[in-house]
Amino acid sequence: MIRILTLISLLITGSAAQASCPEFLDHSMRKLHSKEQINLCEVQSGKPMLIINTASHCGFTPQFKGLEALYQNYRDQGLQVVGFASDDFYQEANDEEKAAEVCYVNYGVTFTMIAPSHVKGSNANPVFRELADQSQSPSWNFNKYLLDSSGKVVQHFGSNTRPDSEDLKAAIESVL
Repeated sequence: MIRILTLISLLITGSAAQASCPEFLDHSMRKLHSKEQINLCEVQSGKPMLIINTASHCGFTPQFKGLEALYQNYRDQGLQVVGFASDDFYQEANDEEKAAEVCYVNYGVTFTMIAPSHVKGSNANPVFRELADQSQSPSWNFNKYLLDSSGKVVQHFGSNTRPDSEDLKAAIESVL
């Protein structure tokens, strides 16, 4: 009986979290170099998120290391980190396998990485269209958008803001 009640509770809680998820996150997107589709509402699940537009051949690419460190430092407190590979600034590998190698092998990324898509302009994916509406479009790779648990942009950080920035850490801690 206890198991049944626990399962019912999990189903209700999961449904409530999905129901409260903002529409712009309620999309299935393919993970980087994978056939697996994920729904960002399941990733977010009522937790704060840091969303970044990334590229594998950019001067800011070493930020992957710091972003992974942020994720490792704050994930147990609920922070979700999601990277969106994009070639909108002509810095992404032409081969998705190479982009995945940069992320996963070279920098040890374990946070969610989304397959390449557009992050600016009229072709931007729905997530980045909403981020632009709430804040601003990325002007280059490695823009960081901090969302609270309801999916509202709390703060935007440009490419020059390093993942170990005290301002970024303080903003993250304010939403945890």
